[in-house]
Amino acid sequence: MTERKIVIPGEEIAKGDDFLPGENTEKQGDSIIALKYGLAEESNKLMRIIPLSGVYHPRRGNSVIGKVVMLTFNGWVIDIGAADNAFLSLMEVPRFVNKDQLEEVMEIGDMMTAKIWAINKRGIDLSIKDRGLGRIDEGIITKINPNKVPRIIGKEGSMIKMVKDETGCNITVGQNGIIWIKGDKVENELFAKKAIQFIESKSFVSGLTDEVQKWFKGEKK
Repeated sequence: MTERKIVIPGEEIAKGDDFLPGENTEKQGDSIIALKYGLAEESNKLMRIIPLSGVYHPRRGNSVIGKVVMLTFNGWVIDIGAADNAFLSLMEVPRFVNKDQLEEVMEIGDMMTAKIWAINKRGIDLSIKDRGLGRIDEGIITKINPNKVPRIIGKEGSMIKMVKDETGCNITVGQNGIIWIKGDKVENELFAKKAIQFIESKSFVSGLTDEVQKWFKGEKK
């Protein structure tokens, strides 16, 4: 396969014993079959599907952006757009916090960046101990389909770097599809948001980098 193509569940994307099934595919006889709607991609005879729709499935180590929806006696309940809410314990905050003063760190309605450090029967556990994590005080928030996050980031971060360079904004992309944009001016932040929305709308296009470069040139004229 020389370029990515859109496939639907059940569609044959490769045939022959040379090919191996990767993410979101399965082997049926000598055929590789798509299990999800998305872009079929081949790398060293390994076939995989990059999904273009669906909900966020949390994974350990994911960086996410969420909203505080509840305070408990020992932490914060965070909505990260998954089937279950996540929990940030007082133990995963990088400084001492009095149990009676949780609002000093974050209160209901606040947006925050965090990392998933554990997923177990109790739920999804978050941490903000790493640098750059915690409450979001500035900038704007936008949301995309979480399955399109890889297209927004690009290979080795190339796509999001282009958006940062062209708009002059700092951009944090949560694996759950929530994106934080912070720039010197609101106009720059809105420009970055518009670029991200364009990339999301064209996520199925082959040669997306060239399309985005053309878009930026047209917008700047």
